[in-house]
Amino acid sequence: MNRFIIADSKLCMGCHTCEAACSETHRLHGLQSMPRLKVMRDANESAPQICHHCEDAPCAGVCPANAITRVDGAVQLNESLCVSCKLCAIACPFGSIEFSGSRPIHIPANANSPKAPPAPPAPARVSSLIDWVPGVRAIAVKCDMCFFDESGPACVRTCPTKALRVVDNNDIAKSSKLKRELTLGATLGDLTLFTQPEVKK
Repeated sequence: MNRFIIADSKLCMGCHTCEAACSETHRLHGLQSMPRLKVMRDANESAPQICHHCEDAPCAGVCPANAITRVDGAVQLNESLCVSCKLCAIACPFGSIEFSGSRPIHIPANANSPKAPPAPPAPARVSSLIDWVPGVRAIAVKCDMCFFDESGPACVRTCPTKALRVVDNNDIAKSSKLKRELTLGATLGDLTLFTQPEVKK
């Protein structure tokens, strides 16, 4: 069964609470603190962009370390196995995989050794996909549906307007059935205009 999170842009107010909750929840569990979703805006609406947990999961197909697998209907990433090749982010059609990294403990930024040339200063941030920071190993970061938390995804629980919710195959089937019924009703309604006899006055 496929599970993923959807956002209702009509309810989202762009407060970024989901990002903060995601970041803090993962940090507390010893994972990368970069949020697994990103609130996007246009002139009228906002909604978080998040992993779609694709059934064919192109990110998992290209991972050379098998760090991305399907577990309980969701596409999970094992940060410990990530080799920083960034192929998953290139393969993702939705741009839902970012890269983050932690500096090893006791190694300050731009540390230099007499046995090697000085490390260049950290570059200006362009994109997590192309940035390179000396001393920091880039690790893929994507939505994991907060698999470690029995109460479910932190973003869904903390959204003040309830704009986020978890859906599965049953929800998709119900939605598809409703759309078919509405379409059939509209089509039959249009046909009655042509099939009903004209009433003479």
